[in-house]
Amino acid sequence: MDIDKQLAIIKRGCVDLISEDELKVKLEASAKTKRPLVVKAGFDPTAPDIHLGHTVLLRKMRQFQELGHQVIFLIGDFTARIGDPTGRSEKRKPLTKAEIVRNASTYKRQVSKILDLQRLKIVFNSAWFDKLTVMGFLELTQQATVSQILAREDFKKRLSRQEDISLLEFMYPLLQGYDSVVLKADVELGGTDQIFNLLIGRDIQKDFSLSPQVVLTMPLLEGLDGVQKMSKTFANYISIYETPQEMFGKIMSISDELMFKYYELLTDEDIEAVKKKHPRQAKMNLASLIITQYHGEKEARKAGEEFERVFSQKQVPQEIPSYHLGSGKKNILDILVESGLVASKNEARRLIAQGGVYLESERIDTEEALIDKEGIIKVGKRRFLKLVKS
Repeated sequence: MDIDKQLAIIKRGCVDLISEDELKVKLEASAKTKRPLVVKAGFDPTAPDIHLGHTVLLRKMRQFQELGHQVIFLIGDFTARIGDPTGRSEKRKPLTKAEIVRNASTYKRQVSKILDLQRLKIVFNSAWFDKLTVMGFLELTQQATVSQILAREDFKKRLSRQEDISLLEFMYPLLQGYDSVVLKADVELGGTDQIFNLLIGRDIQKDFSLSPQVVLTMPLLEGLDGVQKMSKTFANYISIYETPQEMFGKIMSISDELMFKYYELLTDEDIEAVKKKHPRQAKMNLASLIITQYHGEKEARKAGEEFERVFSQKQVPQEIPSYHLGSGKKNILDILVESGLVASKNEARRLIAQGGVYLESERIDTEEALIDKEGIIKVGKRRFLKLVKS
């Protein structure tokens, strides 16, 4: 593909590109020598599930694959034992080896929904760090200064508050940079919160007489609230393994303004063409596109029809889970938790207090409510449960 066309694809949606001129030179050399660029992205196995926020980076990796370059999915199983301090106001608890292995084992299956596994190289940085000698480690520490590391915004804030920073946390950017040395990365991808670490990688590569990697950052995708970044911590995420119906409803709940950002970062659609559509139709199309990626076109169509039936026509979904009441009365909190409709009794109490739990058309306004009749429970706008007698 023409170099300018490659650049246009690579630049779409990115925030930082350091630098475009360097990337162009690398792309031209790649085309001339027929050597694919080595494109690296690192992932700490801190959680086993992937949500749409993670897919922003994965989609950019897929674009590099489609342009013919070698993408490396680096699992930081060694550095996860330290814990990445990026954006944190306190020392992060490192993971145990068992936790790391358990989380990392799910990645290959999940990323296969986006990346071409036949053209993907998966590596673990313990492969080289477990062999690094004390002398090798000390030599690595010479590649950066204390003042350079303290320039990190999160470290500066902690120092101003007289909070401790461990020497171990100082090492994280150096270790991430050394990954790029070992892999001879031409390009490293990351979120905007990773810019400091990625730039340290450029400096360390120079010290090892390597051509510095091009740094490309992608924005952090806001969650359903449109304020905080998508995260399980803020309960504003959309998992790629949620049901199509749940995904459809959540996407339809985002603001019109946020919708365009989702289009840009999560699809290949022409944004200007999207803006000419009615917002509701554009949002339904966005939901369909995203669900098709992870569940298929048939499920996306069914989810769209279900949404219309429930929210436009005020009907009950055709397929909802059942819960057997048994012969006696059952407390509403037990029903909601045991059925899996909510994650905990605290969540159930909060929903009841907010007036978000109904049995048929009658609102349940007390957590002591006892249920002994069949019917449909509705929680919020999208969750339904069919009560049946045994």
